[in-house]
Amino acid sequence: MSQPAKFSSLALPQGMIDNLDQMGYKDMTPIQAQALPIVINGGDVLAKAQTGSGKTAAFGIGILTRLNQRNFGCQALILCPTRELATQVADEIRKLARYQQNIKILTLCGGQSIGPQIGSLEHGAHIVVGTPGRISDHINKGTLNLNSVNTVVLDEADRMLDMGFVDEITKIISHTPYDRQMLLFSATYPEGIQALSKEFQHEPETITIKDEQSKSTITQRFYDVPKMKDKDEALLTLLGSKAAESTVIFCNTKIACYDVLEFLRERGYHALALVGEMEQRERDQVLVRFSNKSAAILIATDVASRGLDIDDLDLVISYDVTRDPEVHVHRIGRTGRAGKEGLALSLMAASEVKKMFAINEYMNTKYETSDISKLKSPYEPKKPNMVTLCIDGGKKSKLRPGDILGALTASGEIPGSDIGKINMFPNQAYVAVARPSARIALKLIQEKNMKGRRFRVRRL
Repeated sequence: MSQPAKFSSLALPQGMIDNLDQMGYKDMTPIQAQALPIVINGGDVLAKAQTGSGKTAAFGIGILTRLNQRNFGCQALILCPTRELATQVADEIRKLARYQQNIKILTLCGGQSIGPQIGSLEHGAHIVVGTPGRISDHINKGTLNLNSVNTVVLDEADRMLDMGFVDEITKIISHTPYDRQMLLFSATYPEGIQALSKEFQHEPETITIKDEQSKSTITQRFYDVPKMKDKDEALLTLLGSKAAESTVIFCNTKIACYDVLEFLRERGYHALALVGEMEQRERDQVLVRFSNKSAAILIATDVASRGLDIDDLDLVISYDVTRDPEVHVHRIGRTGRAGKEGLALSLMAASEVKKMFAINEYMNTKYETSDISKLKSPYEPKKPNMVTLCIDGGKKSKLRPGDILGALTASGEIPGSDIGKINMFPNQAYVAVARPSARIALKLIQEKNMKGRRFRVRRL
């Protein structure tokens, strides 16, 4: 078995290698090892890689090596399907760029006021990360000039096509120089991806990274369910038998998501739904509550779940078996991350057996069906250990996580161990608090000044 390639084997500045070392990046992931030499040399890449494969560093490191630090015009444009993913990508590249000073990375996404973004653009930015809709808005207003762009990245390109962004993407790319580098990363290869590549890429190197993770760390099982109408009770059996702290349930349609949500809530489960066409603020709240452990179950469509980056996800359940084997691999890859063990279960009606065969053939596996009647389900729904408080103030109010933590713990009424994740947004902040301390936490924030004023707060 060959040894993993080291970042130090690449022609990178010593400062960057030292920074990568501090970040814990020593061995390259397969996508990094294959893509980085091409990206650094200015070549186009068409890469198929799952979320969590390290693709952000694969294009981010390459972009940073080719920047002209003195030119504050936009030199790299990264398009992402959602604000969450754009924020994750921008944050990662900022960490990668710490080895050099004055690299400006700007995030331009919808769901936020465009005015402050225009003000930021007036001061220039080396790298712009954004969603297609908002980037198009800035192009239309003449506030974003792409004449200096030498690299364009489409991250999770298949999802952008699923969301109907193909026209915006085409228009945006048409405003960049013809000889720019284009890097296209996608979890799947639908026809639209091939068409984009053919139209805008120049002799791209094609890279396909197989998801070995699912074979080594994820246990999969398919459970026979006689009819589709029996799936609800079967779902209760799975949830009861596993008692997972965090579970994602995948449905093929938005309607199915809401039906499952209603069914579970009626039976006492703390569940949330994540579907397409949600307002950005509502989507933010759902993701925050699930990631901070104040909701145990997230029910999602495949399109809505892209960019979902949740640590320690115990269980993935496919309520509906997907007809696309690549999507199935993407689903199960949400669990068993970073070498941890994961569990992926599928409910399969008789009409879905062919889909299971297609998945087995694609993954080169031989999963047998299991008898769900043999499972014991003594588990009763319990309230999540954490609750989420929403504070009516965020980054624009100069509010910081330390201000919130101080307000909650200074009096000694709440131990620091009872405070969970604190998520900051432009106009809101969310803090997870252990359930027994939630009432006191609500009272403390209502009564204490932060940044010289009091903020409204409510429990979600």
